[in-house]
Amino acid sequence: MVKTNNISGGLLLDSGAKIGVICTRFNSFIVDHLETGCIDMLQRSSSAEIEVDILKVPGAYELPVVAKKMAVSNSYDAIIALGAVIRGATPHFEQVAGACSNGLSRVATDSGVPVIFGVLTVDTIEQAIERAGTKAGNKGAEAAATAIEMINLMRQV
Repeated sequence: MVKTNNISGGLLLDSGAKIGVICTRFNSFIVDHLETGCIDMLQRSSSAEIEVDILKVPGAYELPVVAKKMAVSNSYDAIIALGAVIRGATPHFEQVAGACSNGLSRVATDSGVPVIFGVLTVDTIEQAIERAGTKAGNKGAEAAATAIEMINLMRQV
């Protein structure tokens, strides 16, 4: 006989949490909308008090080092990284997007703290605008929902 336990995180946070949100200042005309969507989702998805620290970094390349500092402090239940990297005519896009993605992933796996990737990596400004709350939803809100689900899941594991 096999007994299975299905463990999943819910989308409602019913006990307190501390969440770090790191936002890039570069492409702030996009990232500000991601931040608004993120905070709105956190407020709507909790029946308990959530403490949110919002930190601003120059660009996406700086996100991993700040996420690591936050993760090793053992003060945060989850960290959400928000930014927008828009492709240009140089290989800079691939370098920044790759370093950011790999760095944030490494912080999560090394620390055990969920680090949510809310960084848009898009070809055009139009795509970024769509993903920041017009046609394609708000990826900041999606990142917040993922953070809540991961907090709930990690509390059960």
